[in-house]
Amino acid sequence: MNGRIIFAMAASLLAATAGAQAQDVVKIGMVAELSGAGAPSGTNWRDGIKIAVEEINAEGGILGKQVDVTEYDTQTDPQTSRALVQKAIDEGAYAIWGTIYSGSTIVNMLVAQQNGVPQFVGSEAPAIVEKGNPYIFRTSSGAQKGLPSLTPYFTDTLGAKKVGVAWVNNEFGKGGHDVFVKEMENAGIEVIADVPSEQGQTDYAADVAKLKEANPDAIFVYMNQEESARFLIEANKQGLSMPLLGEVTLTEAKVIDLAGDAAEGALAHVGLTATATQIPGIAEFAEKFRSAYDRNPTHDAIKGYVGAWATKYVTEMVGEFDGEAFSEKMHGLCLSAEEYPKMLLDTCWDDRGEMSRPSFMVQVQNGEPVVIGTVPAN
Repeated sequence: MNGRIIFAMAASLLAATAGAQAQDVVKIGMVAELSGAGAPSGTNWRDGIKIAVEEINAEGGILGKQVDVTEYDTQTDPQTSRALVQKAIDEGAYAIWGTIYSGSTIVNMLVAQQNGVPQFVGSEAPAIVEKGNPYIFRTSSGAQKGLPSLTPYFTDTLGAKKVGVAWVNNEFGKGGHDVFVKEMENAGIEVIADVPSEQGQTDYAADVAKLKEANPDAIFVYMNQEESARFLIEANKQGLSMPLLGEVTLTEAKVIDLAGDAAEGALAHVGLTATATQIPGIAEFAEKFRSAYDRNPTHDAIKGYVGAWATKYVTEMVGEFDGEAFSEKMHGLCLSAEEYPKMLLDTCWDDRGEMSRPSFMVQVQNGEPVVIGTVPAN
């Protein structure tokens, strides 16, 4: 047989095989902060997703297709994240998982929207679900839903009359700050010290000194992980004696690791925590995570995990890989943990992509985050 003919046949066979293999997978773009200031959040998000994808593929994938995830590192830069969301879509991503930092999501979510691609994010700034984007979905509640859960602690438990707030001046921090200040105003509590800081800030001596001088009854701390740890260390150094309360990050394992004894007694309202071992699914996930990575998962790891599983559950409800149909199905959808166990908790999304589910109050005790109460979904 002519060599050219044999070569042509071989090339044709390879092309057909490659095509068949491509048809057997569904591509997902995991766009996250794997380096830079957001790396503690982004790497946990990624690693939670890895566990979910391993489980999903072991159960036959999504609609019979194996999940093929490509990682894109935003370097915690909003404009880089925008370019990478576009790259992921150009390379055939059916859905986008990420980003975590709200400042990046605000910039990149329009790209997914313009291409009709569903996007699960770990971001919590209120503005994300207020822009009318039908393709954006949270993996935890935004600040406007979470922070009101802290108000009764300030009013009833602490009996606070005056408070201070220390916050990071980025999209995440500003969103939480604005909600908190409004909540305090509505509760008749005066904010007597309002101290912003910058993302990546390393020296909190002046910030803590301002708060100490104001002498509030309690201080609300709303920062990213590394900044939270640095603040706690400085607060301990200066002998800040009033209660320190936060939302989302203040009692995370990463913060405790970095802050050490300075984190003792800190308290926060959190949407998800691996220490909620009374929830069987969370306990199982946490054990898998520790076995795989030899560290405790943060809430970002759990958010990545449930975002991946939600993608499978909802796509299989729709019955095809159709971004528009997926989006329509998500709005107003509730997934019960009994019927959809990998969601871990009963979970609902409204018509803006905002999430609602039960949450937790956590306090650092003896160097460990401990669940001290459960907050119903709102």
